[in-house]
Formats: sequence, C-alpha cells, structure tokens
Amino acid sequence: MKVSHQFTYLTLLTLKKLISSLSERNKFKVSIYLGKVFFNILKLRRTVAEKNLKNAFPDWSHEKINLILERTYIFFCSNLINFISFPYSWKNIQFSVSGKSFLEDSFSSGKGIIMITGHFGSWEILGKWLGDYAELFVGIAFKQKNVGAHRFFIEQRELSNTKHIFKRESFNKMYDVLKQNGILGLVSDQDAGKRGVFVNFFGIPASTPKGVALFHVNKKSPMIFATCVQEGLLKYKIEFVPISSSEKTIKSITQEYTQILENYIRKHPEQYFWFHRRWKTVKL
Repeated sequence: MKVSHQFTYLTLLTLKKLISSLSERNKFKVSIYLGKVFFNILKLRRTVAEKNLKNAFPDWSHEKINLILERTYIFFCSNLINFISFPYSWKNIQFSVSGKSFLEDSFSSGKGIIMITGHFGSWEILGKWLGDYAELFVGIAFKQKNVGAHRFFIEQRELSNTKHIFKRESFNKMYDVLKQNGILGLVSDQDAGKRGVFVNFFGIPASTPKGVALFHVNKKSPMIFATCVQEGLLKYKIEFVPISSSEKTIKSITQEYTQILENYIRKHPEQYFWFHRRWKTVKL
C-alpha cells in the first residue's frame, strides 16, 4: 500500500474514533455545518446536481431546487458521518420494515434473491439490516483507487456480516451466492454507457445496467427492490417491493425497478444522490 493510501486509512480510523465519541444530536449538527459548507462554499458537484434536478423536476423554481439541493448535501453528510462511525451509530436505531414477507417467500424458491436498490436513502443502513437478517448477503461493489479508503469502507460494511464481490470478478462468484440461496445485492442506477439498456427515468431515456435482468433471466431468481428511508433522527423505514415484470425482457425488468426508484425519489427528493451524471450517455 502506498504511503499516501496508508495515511488515508489511518486518517479515516482517527475520524471514526472522533466522530464515534459524539452524541447523535452533535453528529447531526456537524452534518448540517458540513452540508452548508459543501453547498455554499465548496459547491462540490453542485452544477451536476442542479442540472439533474432541473431534468427531473422541470416545473420547480430555482429557489425550490436550491432548497432541496441544500437538504441533499446535509442528508448525505449525515449518512457519511453515520457510516464512518459504524458500529457505534447503530445504537438506538429504530427500524420499521414493510414487505419482509416477500423476502421469506422468495427464499422458499431456493434460488436466492436478487436485491436491487439505488443511490437513494440510507443504503448503508439497509446493508446493515440485511447483513444481520440474512445468512448470506453479498453486495457487488467497485474497488476504489485509493487502497486505504477502499480497505476502510469495506471493513465498515463487513462489520454487519455483509460480504463483497467486486466488479470484474468472476460471474461464477455471483451466481454461487444465488446457488447458496443467499441475497445478491446490486446498486443499479448509474449511467451504464453504451452497454446499458435505455429506460425512462423521470421521462428521459437513461442508460442503465443490465446486470439485474441478466441474473434473473439466467437463474430465474426472485427480484426484490429495497429502500431505506430516513424518517427522523435514528428512525428508518425499510421497504421491500417484488419485481414482477410480466414480459420478463431485459428492458421491461429494468424499466420496472427504475420506475419504483423514481416513485420513491419523488416522495423524498432530498434523499437521492443527484451528484452522479445519470443522463451522461445520450440515446441516439
């Protein structure tokens, strides 16, 4: 590991120790402060986020877009702070869970579960719940270029028994999770370039990864969409929605779960990660 990467890892460990010593209310105060700094001063990826919000909500005023965007910065600063302070931030969390029966019914097939989510809500908290719930929960993840940061984030996620398979690893590893009747988790809402399938997202064609649909077509494993909405300090609502596209084509499956994600975003727009270029690839 490079010296700079070692420094990153040690810095994150130090931050974890410092943040974990704060009360929940003080952590939220820090989140508000950092969110306002990122929104007003650093303006990190603000141009991209503003453009995405205008695409999704063309009728919104400039003032409303700014209001939601500021809340988005604060929300994700809070998420990051809570994640860095795992497992201390799990204390006193209150969950309400809807659709748990869909998980139980799906396990009875013996083919595992293809779990889909997006960069929406508190997905790291969702991973913690699933890691505790399932005998085998494996998420497909990217390797970060900074080895120190990568090590820290993977260690944090695996505190709750979550396992990982990384992009470009053998597909057999992913299929093995389903063979073992485990949950294979995919975050499937980023631009997939020319290799993706175009589906409507807020009425605009968006290139979307095919992985979810391909796993289902090849293995016939049940598909479930999952979200974790933050409803208040330490209060989270987890919901599971089965994907039951009647056509069972790559496009119809992808469109169905993308529409479900859009419906949630419309209810809680400040909890969506507007900072990636969702409509980067243009449909010709």
